[in-house]
Amino acid sequence: MNGAMLEHRPRAVVFAYHNVGVRCLKVLLAGGVDVALVVTHEDSAGENIWFDSVISVCQDQGIPYITPADARSPELLAQVRAAKPELMFSFYYRHMLPAELLAVAPAYNMHGSLLPQFRGRAPVNWAVLHGADVTGATLHEMTVKPDAGAIVAQMEVPILPDDTAFEVFGKVTVAAEQALWRVLPTLLDGTAPRLHNDLTQGGYFGGRKPEDGRIDWTQPAQTVYNLHRAVAPPYPGAFTDIDGVRYVVQRARLRKANHEHTDNVAAASLRPGLTVVDNCIFGVCGDGRMLAISALTADGEPITAAQLQSRLAASASGH
Repeated sequence: MNGAMLEHRPRAVVFAYHNVGVRCLKVLLAGGVDVALVVTHEDSAGENIWFDSVISVCQDQGIPYITPADARSPELLAQVRAAKPELMFSFYYRHMLPAELLAVAPAYNMHGSLLPQFRGRAPVNWAVLHGADVTGATLHEMTVKPDAGAIVAQMEVPILPDDTAFEVFGKVTVAAEQALWRVLPTLLDGTAPRLHNDLTQGGYFGGRKPEDGRIDWTQPAQTVYNLHRAVAPPYPGAFTDIDGVRYVVQRARLRKANHEHTDNVAAASLRPGLTVVDNCIFGVCGDGRMLAISALTADGEPITAAQLQSRLAASASGH
């Protein structure tokens, strides 16, 4: 692939962040693209930074990079124009690009779902939350309307029943790398496919806040389990509050069918919520099924089944 590409090294400006930003930037470099400028973000001090650094890649490769606070600033537009890109790419950059920027050169975005499914923010988390069994990565033409341009490449990955969003995100990162690697030669020579992105299918989803992880124990167990999987660490986690203490589910499993008879008998006398049975922590759900919780924190500190049982007993007695 590289020999054909190196006859002419097309210039690109790349907007990138996170693991997908790192891997896709490396694909462009391996594919012979002249990355004239990278636009990325400074890491936020208030965020759990569990992902790789685009800035580190730029420093290692000697690529100029900037971290503007505002994607709509005239300064950014001037810097992008000065780079004279033939192509632009957005790989998990967190800001929407305005029309003036998109007009500089043909632009392509890598989205973490199989468009038109799960358009918008946090696509992997939403896919897990909704119980999807497949997702993937989609490279598409950028338009002012988010995730609405023609589809250039897609790669799908399975979501297994016990996968957390973190685990799925790892698969989606690889899918993004593969999708870009496969389509890059045709993208550079102008023969890449342009498939219709049917916006009457799928749906658009907004960003997620930590508060969205609050558990409603009256919901069916599968729904509660999907929420846990969607926001399990390194995301903020699914939580419940008892007597002013925040309990966050760190690790849990949905009890399997062979446990359901005993679960239903046990749960019949228990209200929905956290409970302790035989020195094990469970979450009783609205349909009588239970989550087996193997790791739980209370206000950020690990808590054992015995400690939780003592607290629940004190709460029930009003102490």
